[in-house]
Amino acid sequence: MSVMPMRQDCKYFESRTYPNGDTVRKCDLDLAPEAPWRCPDDCPKYTRRMADVNWSYGSLVTPETPPEPESLGSDESIGALLDAAEDIVNAAAPDVIAEVEAERRKRRRARGPKAKGKKGKGGRGSSGGSGLGERFRRRYRDGG
Repeated sequence: MSVMPMRQDCKYFESRTYPNGDTVRKCDLDLAPEAPWRCPDDCPKYTRRMADVNWSYGSLVTPETPPEPESLGSDESIGALLDAAEDIVNAAAPDVIAEVEAERRKRRRARGPKAKGKKGKGGRGSSGGSGLGERFRRRYRDGG
């Protein structure tokens, strides 16, 4: 059986290095259960990156892949554990969004009514529907 390393030329591959030196190498579609070491051999969504529009490149290249653990590919419980953790986070998201929205409403009531004819920051009214809360609600309502 051949081993397919992470396909850095796939448009769904992402590598990000944080200021503390930590690096994340992942599939944006969450289809690589053995990331950052391997992609599935027959990934149905592999799409070669053709053009990098609007990308800002730094002076560094993608960091070297960390050494592969010996248990990789032989212990299915690791993927199951990560899937269970993801399910917990996804289940909590609607509650967190509701708490944030309740706090925002409470702050708006404490400030009192806005002056007639004035809009909030960025020139948008409070019912613009493009706020962070609305985007999260759409994302989780639509399943992804």
